[in-house]
Amino acid sequence: MRIDVFTIFPEYFSVLDISLVGKAREKGLIDVHTHDLRDFAHDRHRTVDDTPYGGGAGMVMKAQPWAEALSSVLPEGADEMPHAKRPLLLVPSPAGQVFKQATAQEWSSRQHLIFACGRYEGIDERVLEWAAERADVVPFSLGDYVLNGGEVASLAIIEAVGRLIPGMVGNPASLVEESHSDGLLEYPVYTKPSTWEGLEVPAVLLSGDHGKVDRQRRDWQLERTSQRRPDLIEALEVSGLDKKDKATLTGLGWALNAAQPRRSH
Repeated sequence: MRIDVFTIFPEYFSVLDISLVGKAREKGLIDVHTHDLRDFAHDRHRTVDDTPYGGGAGMVMKAQPWAEALSSVLPEGADEMPHAKRPLLLVPSPAGQVFKQATAQEWSSRQHLIFACGRYEGIDERVLEWAAERADVVPFSLGDYVLNGGEVASLAIIEAVGRLIPGMVGNPASLVEESHSDGLLEYPVYTKPSTWEGLEVPAVLLSGDHGKVDRQRRDWQLERTSQRRPDLIEALEVSGLDKKDKATLTGLGWALNAAQPRRSH
């Protein structure tokens, strides 16, 4: 996978040289290029922003530097490529679609990701319209809050997507059992010693009975998700739950007489 990042703060992305992402770059699994947007501004002050039309506070990032920057990495004939092979232009924005684990799975199969890290009040909207002829443009958000710029959000996406590329994570099985992989939060985990500060590891984990362990972990998932993220329980399909799942959710106060679980009290 090739990743291009455009920003006025390229030093933000120096952390990509460490940890799993850094190792993946060394192995050639990910090819990451960071570009300074100001290199595509041609005035003496390397200006990339201007006042907004219609008035208002703040500044807006200009179209010209962005068009030149994106053109430098967009392949020729991108507008004629099939969807799966077109570059994916990702624009961090509080007005974008909320990023989720399923989104990371989808984007991890793409060959070329481009991140446009906006600042100030955002990027001139015409840039997105222009780019849509040359790439699949997706404004995205990490959640219902506002950051100073797109760099932090882009770093989060690069890690979330990159770790799903085959060969990135040492034990692929760990990707299957983590939070959100099956629509639920991950179960609690424990390690040695079995007793610490008067607190015991749950006995079922020491039993050696793998069937009971699996069932208990599933129940913990349902309980934790019910407590912390009830919206995820509400999104489950009742038809996809087994009898034990249904019994656990009923005991947690969920009604299962509709397509999706609903609070019974």
